[in-house]
Amino acid sequence: MKKQISLIAATLAATTLMTTPAATAQSHEGRLLTIEDVVLNRDLTPKSHPVRWIGESDSYASVDDGALIATDARTGKRRTMMTLDELNALLSTDFKTFPPYAFDDAASLAVMAHGMRNVIDLKSRAVAESYKIPVGASLTRQSGKGGIYAYTRDNNLFCFVDGRERAVTSFEDKNIVCGQSVSRNEFGISNGIFFSPDASKIAFYQKDESRVTDFPLLDITTRTGSLRNIKYPMNGMASERVSLGVYDIASGETVYMKVTDFDDERYLTNITWSPDSRRIYIQVLDRPQKNMHLNIYDASTGEFIRQVLTEHNDRFVEPQHPLVFLRNDPSRFIYATDNRDGYWNLYLCDDEGAIKRLTATDADVKYAAQDDKHVYYTSAEVSPIENHLFKVDIATGKQTRLTAAEGWHDVAVSRSGRYFLDTYSSLRVPRVVELGRSDGKPARELFRAPDPTEGFDFAEISLGSVKSADGKFDNYYRLIKPLDFDPAKKYPVILYVYGGPHSQMVRNSYQGLLRRWEMYMAQRGYVVFVMDNRGTSNRGAEYEKAIHRRCGQCEMADQMAGLEWLLSQPWTDRDRVGVHGWSYGGYMTISLMTNYPDVFKVGVAGGPVIDWKWYEVMYGERYMDTTHNNPEGFAATSLIAKAKDLRGKLLICQGAIDNTVVWEHSLSFVRECVKNNVQVDYFPYPCAEHNVYGRDAVHLYNKITGYFEDYLR
Repeated sequence: MKKQISLIAATLAATTLMTTPAATAQSHEGRLLTIEDVVLNRDLTPKSHPVRWIGESDSYASVDDGALIATDARTGKRRTMMTLDELNALLSTDFKTFPPYAFDDAASLAVMAHGMRNVIDLKSRAVAESYKIPVGASLTRQSGKGGIYAYTRDNNLFCFVDGRERAVTSFEDKNIVCGQSVSRNEFGISNGIFFSPDASKIAFYQKDESRVTDFPLLDITTRTGSLRNIKYPMNGMASERVSLGVYDIASGETVYMKVTDFDDERYLTNITWSPDSRRIYIQVLDRPQKNMHLNIYDASTGEFIRQVLTEHNDRFVEPQHPLVFLRNDPSRFIYATDNRDGYWNLYLCDDEGAIKRLTATDADVKYAAQDDKHVYYTSAEVSPIENHLFKVDIATGKQTRLTAAEGWHDVAVSRSGRYFLDTYSSLRVPRVVELGRSDGKPARELFRAPDPTEGFDFAEISLGSVKSADGKFDNYYRLIKPLDFDPAKKYPVILYVYGGPHSQMVRNSYQGLLRRWEMYMAQRGYVVFVMDNRGTSNRGAEYEKAIHRRCGQCEMADQMAGLEWLLSQPWTDRDRVGVHGWSYGGYMTISLMTNYPDVFKVGVAGGPVIDWKWYEVMYGERYMDTTHNNPEGFAATSLIAKAKDLRGKLLICQGAIDNTVVWEHSLSFVRECVKNNVQVDYFPYPCAEHNVYGRDAVHLYNKITGYFEDYLR
């Protein structure tokens, strides 16, 4: 039976939270965006004013008028650490602006020049150390420990110590990969090298991909074309086997942690060293991702010491964060999970398994910093579309909000905990940098960015919420009405959708986290609507895990609930509704077009998942289980069988060397359309991977825009 949209009582379903002022230049005295502006114009991003703490002090650094300035947070007194002219003279360089820099400590400034890392003593204004940085992937260094590096080359691990390179591993088998990220960057994994705090040892991932199937990617840049095989573990098929090695720099010996939990395709996540560099903590996750063991291992021998705690969830457990030890009590550590109280919260634990909730709030939180008495964290407890800084007293559990202004705050807390650097924005505020105080006294504004869109005609942006399809949650949206909006007219509608896990498309940050193409289309007479649905992040476990074993189903229901409200407005044209999205959003685009063929007239899907059996193990099995265990779920969510239901105009765009959503997805859908004599448009980007960048992206957005102009206008 064809699915049709119901508009019953939809006019009462939404709440508008805030709105930007409508454009006042009805005669278009300002500029309209071009596609080049959409893709390439960095001037439309609010200006920044980077500030950072200097070592462990309560002074912060910033670059002003070509000089590096230190400011005492307590007194506000400024001093020049180094001018650009001094730096150029010292390093024999010709920098036009102050280059990127780092502090090894409060008295040591590090700057790259001539391929060398130069450490400058700020008291003597002399170069204290200068050495050539080694070349390699995954280049990693333990902060504050001098010129010791670890890196990979040709899948093997090397370290650079005392000016010389050492081979840590020397595998000839290309299926063995050392020191690189594993598990396709899931579970909070972003690197494969972990220095001990004292820089005496290097822990590293080693993965064996010998059982993982190859997927061929076509390289058209060679004379006759060639294939480049990548290892791509598909749902239900053999996966990589991961181990953790520890290399002792002094002895040159390597031991491997003796992990025996689950089977050999388990995941080793969130590697954490103990403060004394003697033990390693590993969150060991089974392949079905329903059980996690937090284990301790002896870093010198690899022996298992103790299991601290376990987690189980019938849907999935998803560890995301390494442990953080209390600096004044290294026998205790902070552990983050969303599996115990329904939200990402922080817990105080010890090696014996004692666990106590530290952040008692029904909202997702994230660790930020600590001092001797408090833990600082950011939280969604004010609103899911805002991010604020709080502190909690470790002894009493008392929680205090530290950021006052509405919006999305990114913060850095000083070592003492007395001050924090706060960079924030909100719907109408481009960017503000403040020096905040944890004692509650007023913040000091350091910088306020001008409106980067001055001189352009921007349409009205509104933030609001619509009830989820099950009525349990508020789904937040961003709505852009056309430029020169006339409520007596009817406008075509474009639904931009992503909708997948680990995403949040709507925030109370500058312009509501606008993608400039949305404004480009609103300037040309379209209503543009973006909404987060169940399955997206920052809303707690029940909200995120609603998609389990049925990806796309509750997401579609929520998107349709939002669209019901929108199409109940008299100024929207329900006969001209389009949808666009990329990756998971490409999957959602085709899902919506084939499940609701009478609603959506036009769609553009980029890099779409078509059938979850072709997606990778780590992500796909978490949300969908396996084809063996969940055949009904795979059948219900596959778009292959839906190809015959396509009625509207659909354009699929795909990077031809996409190594995330491999080409098998979209080509299989096109093949099914051919078999069913269903017309579909297809445009590959021959040298693009999963996303399209640079000048190619200008072409892409012209292509997308032209498709809506041709068929939805």
